[in-house]
Amino acid sequence: MADPDGGWRFAQCFGDKGDVEDVTEADIISAVEFDTSGDFLATGDKGGRIVLFERNEGKKGCEYKFYTEFQSHEPEFDYLKSLEIEEKINKIRWCKKQNAAHFLLSTNDKTIKLWKVFEKSLKVVSETNVPTDASPARGGAMLKSSLKLPRLIHHDTMIAAVPRKIYQNAHAYHINSISVNSDGETYLSADDLRINLWNLNVSDQSFNVVDIKPVNMEELTEVITAAEFHPSHCNLFVYSSSKGTIKLNDMRTAALCDQYSKLFEEEEDPQSKSFFSEIISSISDLKFSRDGRYILSRDYLTLKIWDMNMESKPIQTIQIHNQLKSKLCDLYENDCIFDKFECTFSGDGKNVLTGSYNNYFHVYDLETGSDIPLQADKSAFKAKKAASTKHKPNVTAFGKKNNRAEDVGIAETADFTKKILHASWHPQENTIALAATNNLFLFQQ
Repeated sequence: MADPDGGWRFAQCFGDKGDVEDVTEADIISAVEFDTSGDFLATGDKGGRIVLFERNEGKKGCEYKFYTEFQSHEPEFDYLKSLEIEEKINKIRWCKKQNAAHFLLSTNDKTIKLWKVFEKSLKVVSETNVPTDASPARGGAMLKSSLKLPRLIHHDTMIAAVPRKIYQNAHAYHINSISVNSDGETYLSADDLRINLWNLNVSDQSFNVVDIKPVNMEELTEVITAAEFHPSHCNLFVYSSSKGTIKLNDMRTAALCDQYSKLFEEEEDPQSKSFFSEIISSISDLKFSRDGRYILSRDYLTLKIWDMNMESKPIQTIQIHNQLKSKLCDLYENDCIFDKFECTFSGDGKNVLTGSYNNYFHVYDLETGSDIPLQADKSAFKAKKAASTKHKPNVTAFGKKNNRAEDVGIAETADFTKKILHASWHPQENTIALAATNNLFLFQQ
């Protein structure tokens, strides 16, 4: 019988595994990101902290180990607008490694910071000028052999994190995306109405490359939800909107990309239109495949895979939690309909990943069409072992109706406080890092 979990297994968990009710708001993880080598993993939380993990070469059942932790952002107050600015980390992006130091960008709603993380050697003085033989020689002078010169010796190694650049005062609205360019020198930052281009070495100036703010704000019909650079063409980037569209822009055509190069949009069926249509069609995240040929987008109920050469419709649409369609009214009332789920390609582009409720997440094999549902929940692992002798869940082809246990659980006894919003896929191997409230889970195939 085929493995119902597709060979995936729980590998590791960091964090307090207690009840969700005991978790403070500041401890909730809000960003997860592997670096380009996969040897380091970063998480950011709502308290403005960043925690780094490094691959554990010793293994012994421990794939990653704690590396360092630092406070990236503090709560601020905008006195001009009388607004509190949360310290919550919205996004983390790794930059190219330089020598032995690591560089990463982190952002809250208004301020982006470039952090340098490096190992610092602590040295102590081993000897002093106090002579070992205190008896004076003839004439009161000390013997040469009794003089000891100070010598610095290695005592310990500490991990230091220092902010190299602070990029601020460029966004009037909340920053939802940052994306580092393939040239290693520039990056994008996007808020609801504008996208800015920065040089990593210049913190006091940015260039506005997209501006969709209307002259009259009453005419505003859509907002920018995410932006991403092409993985290899430094002049290309895409951004998604609350209308469910994706626009490809080429910075070679004009300084201000007010005319897009391509528009990826699927026509809506008029018969299925409802009050919630625009809300659930809003794209919460998008990613390029590593070869840059495909774009993966996530809206509330579906994952869509777009071919760069076909704008009219996605080449694949995957239903995530179709069974929630009948509960959209309840989800609107408790604000869960506005949850922003992330999505990601595997390093080889053969699989895609996204999260759901009850701490479930789904790995979709694009070649076989199989949907592998997994749960990042310690209590579920114990229950699963006990139930494994009784029955095995079905691995179904995505988009088809099924009676999986997790579907019934989400539809009937959904715990909307448990959800996998943030995840990252190791660039070289099938290892997944996921944030479940204040816990970081690692799964391996």
